[in-house]
Amino acid sequence: MMRLLPAVVVLGLVCLAGSADDNVARLLAAKHVQNQYLVEGRDLTVTYSIYNVGTSAALNVQLTDESFPESDFKVKHGMATVNWARIAPGTNVTHSIVLTPLKSGKFNFTAAELSYVPSEGAQPQIGYTSGPGEGGIMPERDYDRKFSPHILDWAAFAVMTLPSIGIPLMLWYSSNRKYRISSKAKKH
Repeated sequence: MMRLLPAVVVLGLVCLAGSADDNVARLLAAKHVQNQYLVEGRDLTVTYSIYNVGTSAALNVQLTDESFPESDFKVKHGMATVNWARIAPGTNVTHSIVLTPLKSGKFNFTAAELSYVPSEGAQPQIGYTSGPGEGGIMPERDYDRKFSPHILDWAAFAVMTLPSIGIPLMLWYSSNRKYRISSKAKKH
């Protein structure tokens, strides 16, 4: 019991020290690539989620993502830099941007920068979103080869299998018709 008392005292002091600075905003930010397959020339959606887990509103929040160079990506919808005047405590905001990859190959999706003022009169803080990591952008030709319905291939397959199914069917039909005629003639 005597060993437990110092541990409880230390835990209590840590809790009190942590709660002395409780009236500030604390933002958690995540960056997610929404597409399962990243394809050259097709839409790529990136979503940013920002959560205020603090007890105060976050002020002058700015999200900046400079990880998509114009030589590799074209912005189709949305903006790479977004501002919010305030994010209330216990709430979240979401922002999406739709890009078009211009090149195929490996690409490193790095974190976006997040700056905000945690409380009135405080210095701005800078944080970063999670980084999705490296992803492979496949060429559109490879994607189409893998996921297209292959209608022309199936049509060629049907044409090639038609003789092997059609000729035996015609022989059976011809002999069946002769058998029916000869069996009807015998009955009469």
